[in-house]
Amino acid sequence: MKDDYSGINTLFLHAAGDQDPATGALSTPIYQVSTFHRDADNPSDYEYSRSANPTRDVLEEYIAKVEGGIRGYAFSSGMAAISTILFIFFPGDHILAGKDIYGGSYRILTQVFKQWQLEVDFVDITDIETVKKAVKPNTKAIFFEIVSNPFQKIADLKSILAICREKGLLSIIDNTFLPPYYCRPLELGADIVLHSATKFLNGHSDVVAGVAAAKDPVLAKKIGFMQNAVGAVLGPQDSWLLLRGLKTLGVRMERQEKSAQKIAPWLLEQSWVKKVYYPGLPGHPGKTLLENISTGYGAIITFEVTTSAVKNNLMQKLSLPAVAVSLGAVESILTHPATMSHASMPKAVREELGICDNLFRLSVGLEDPEDLVKDFLTAVES
Repeated sequence: MKDDYSGINTLFLHAAGDQDPATGALSTPIYQVSTFHRDADNPSDYEYSRSANPTRDVLEEYIAKVEGGIRGYAFSSGMAAISTILFIFFPGDHILAGKDIYGGSYRILTQVFKQWQLEVDFVDITDIETVKKAVKPNTKAIFFEIVSNPFQKIADLKSILAICREKGLLSIIDNTFLPPYYCRPLELGADIVLHSATKFLNGHSDVVAGVAAAKDPVLAKKIGFMQNAVGAVLGPQDSWLLLRGLKTLGVRMERQEKSAQKIAPWLLEQSWVKKVYYPGLPGHPGKTLLENISTGYGAIITFEVTTSAVKNNLMQKLSLPAVAVSLGAVESILTHPATMSHASMPKAVREELGICDNLFRLSVGLEDPEDLVKDFLTAVES
């Protein structure tokens, strides 16, 4: 791709290169291979696909380019990405993490890396003074989501990055809710950005994957070493599928966000809805913060219904949205956090955060919003 094009959609379409250099193919070939012949007189970059694979290399170069990083990485899941990055720390190191965080991230920090003797404190990432006070002499990093899961609290990214610079901490951002089509934290000074690429980046409910990118060459080398050592890498077939999905990220996000901006205020008007959390709504406490770092609000709406009867109707009688874990797909997905995305959190922690039994998270897909509204009304009123 030439460097004189500045359009974001052009970038996402052409960041992987326009043609395969060997054949001219417009789609990156799938190198479905585990090992490679070694020629002593003409050594290759490839010897074993855990360490490097040509299809995954194209994807990783693509991720680095669209995130504004020096190096990208592709993993077998979002949790594999998080776990591998956490392995760069040592026993006794202290991590600050956002309180309002994905349940799988909470689980791995409290149940797996606790055995690694990593110290973790969960803080309200929207309260900058609280974050500052929570930093200890052994604190090494702040791990958080810009748009939190599930309540869509907005982190003051620039202030947190300033704390990290002042204290010499790494910033690790799970930006699954806010893909690089909207926001590129590395360009704002973050150290590591990661995604569950299963979600918006792939967007078709047919791949489980994780990606990460880093800006600093020394840090990138550490992550690359751990990626090879741990070995939770993305296979060539899934790398190809993810490359395919990424090319349409822009048009998908525009359509999904446009629908979300219609559905969120509609939900707010319904008598059976108690609360709606969507950063594009007027009055959302983090709306201005998000607008300072992002070109969009995303396509996730969290809402609480008034009664268990309404909750049961939605879970049992909706036709269009799948009632399922995950998000960011072309089809709408309704998730029940208490029993799905955050089920791995202890009940007391969920209740403290406000994740009640009547809370839902809606990932708006590509259906016509009018049809989604009709489907919700039919389910509630039946």
